[in-house]
Amino acid sequence: MQRRVFATLLGGAALIGVVLNACTPQHSALEQVLDSGELRVYTRNAPTTYYQGPRGPAGLEYDLARAFADHLGVRLKLVVKDNLEEMFTGLRKGRADLAAAGLTVTEQRRRQVRFAPAYQQITPQLVYRQGTLPEPQDFADVRQGYLEVVANSSHTEQLRQIQQSHPELQWHENPEAGSTELLSLVAQGLIDYTIADSNEVAINRRYFPELRVAFDLSEPRQLAWALPRSKDTSLYDEVEHFFETLRESGELAHRVKQNYEYVRNYDYAGTPFFMHHMRSRMPNYRKLFEKAAAQTELDWRLLAAVAYQESHWNPLAISPTGVRGMMMLTNVTASQLGIADRTDPAQSIQGGARYIKSLYQRFDDIPEGDRMWFTLAAYNVGFGHVRDVQRITEQRGGDPSKWSNVKTNLPLLTQRKWYRQTRYGYARGHEPVTYVDNIRSYYDILRWHLRTNPSPGQIPSSILAYSSPAL
Repeated sequence: MQRRVFATLLGGAALIGVVLNACTPQHSALEQVLDSGELRVYTRNAPTTYYQGPRGPAGLEYDLARAFADHLGVRLKLVVKDNLEEMFTGLRKGRADLAAAGLTVTEQRRRQVRFAPAYQQITPQLVYRQGTLPEPQDFADVRQGYLEVVANSSHTEQLRQIQQSHPELQWHENPEAGSTELLSLVAQGLIDYTIADSNEVAINRRYFPELRVAFDLSEPRQLAWALPRSKDTSLYDEVEHFFETLRESGELAHRVKQNYEYVRNYDYAGTPFFMHHMRSRMPNYRKLFEKAAAQTELDWRLLAAVAYQESHWNPLAISPTGVRGMMMLTNVTASQLGIADRTDPAQSIQGGARYIKSLYQRFDDIPEGDRMWFTLAAYNVGFGHVRDVQRITEQRGGDPSKWSNVKTNLPLLTQRKWYRQTRYGYARGHEPVTYVDNIRSYYDILRWHLRTNPSPGQIPSSILAYSSPAL
């Protein structure tokens, strides 16, 4: 009897527990992120998504993901997943809140994930190495070569569609390599062809000048974030609102421009010359760059990029205006910095690094993402001229704290209508635009080929909090 009473009580308690649990409201996906204080984001380690820049983590996807985490008031946790199948599986299983990884929107993928509003358009392109093969005109010319693409990518979907009209077309899917690695294999002549998105091709051609685009595979396609498919749309709705706000304010266009525009101005023909000097000259001065960087909390590769833009790593370089040395210091600047011999590479690099640091500190009103580009422009054209253009930018309705806006207006310093209104007058405003673009590209190439990370002291702690341990 006692047993039956106990069993009845136990069963009743279990029933009450089930009822109470059913009545308890479940937290939405957005509430779970807010309650945890953390946004879990899958990304890829690539120049177009997420990498270590001169002042810490960088890349368009990183910029957008960090901005969304800030919008929610939570910490960003980046998880690098270069295998696309693992990324989509992880999303389906709820191991991440979203994927910000340069993902192309396709119908097949729509069945697996929910895509947020698109933020960028790209074009898939067939890439080959110049000089090893005749330029392919269409896929009929590709069948004799070896075509390798990223496994489970949007490109494999396209190839299956193309194969219907070109049944002889064959390709290999690589589950381990990303687009940059495959482009590298093409550049080395280890594979004949690969397919990559136009933004990836543009960035990577600076590292591999042998690469050429044969043709586009289709019309432009959209890139977007991916979220798990669920009846709960709370987090998706917030992402949609976030992108709508960025688009309406012009911030989205600014961020895309900030990450890609400088690549368009790069002289690809100069890359072999740069690579030759990187092997023959730069090793002689690397320790000097590293020492100066450690003392000024700058990335030594950035200092090396500035020095190459200034002098091609020639310590005896001299310009018609009298600036000289590795970092091309003026006599006045050298005197202010206590540099006795501008042609001594150690003194020049130390002086240049200290001058860059001092300019960087003066631009303390500029957000971190743009601050270094303002600094480099001032190194070239002068601090006062950059401030003048900030005022012009504001007068013309632009944001004077954004490099993409100031960059657009710098050439106005050559026009009397505008420079007459400024404190410091005329300047060759086109020069700092090209100057900064070149340094950014030289830095990217150095970072790619040398594969050395800056020391922890070179990255502000505020940025390290957002950094992924996978890097």
